[in-house]
Amino acid sequence: MKFINFITLIIPLFIFSQRDVLYTSMENGKSLYEDFCLRCHMPNGKGIDGIFPPLAKSDFLFKHMEKSIKAVKFGGIDGEIIVNGVKYNSKMEKMGLYDDEIADVMNYILNSWGNKHDKIINKDYVKSLKN
Repeated sequence: MKFINFITLIIPLFIFSQRDVLYTSMENGKSLYEDFCLRCHMPNGKGIDGIFPPLAKSDFLFKHMEKSIKAVKFGGIDGEIIVNGVKYNSKMEKMGLYDDEIADVMNYILNSWGNKHDKIINKDYVKSLKN
């Protein structure tokens, strides 16, 4: 019985703490998005067709998560990409963000404008990515 009581107390704490971590990360990420990403990808994350790819409901973003995070970390993706059926071939500039900032902006993007991602991107994962 003590074990069941323990579990019923710990699981909600874990769930709420995960939600709090994501919420805080997204709040930080929103501010970073507004400072670094908004001018190209627009306030609604829809980008500009053929010039700046959308982040809102982006098939590329979710199919190529690691590549997308590397684009933020190292400065764009070389070559043509197809996002939601539209070709893009412009290179994003390197933003100069720290790993924790990249994690925050990715958590914001992955959970905004109709996007939903069930895992939290953390700075250790971003740090582990190599060019």
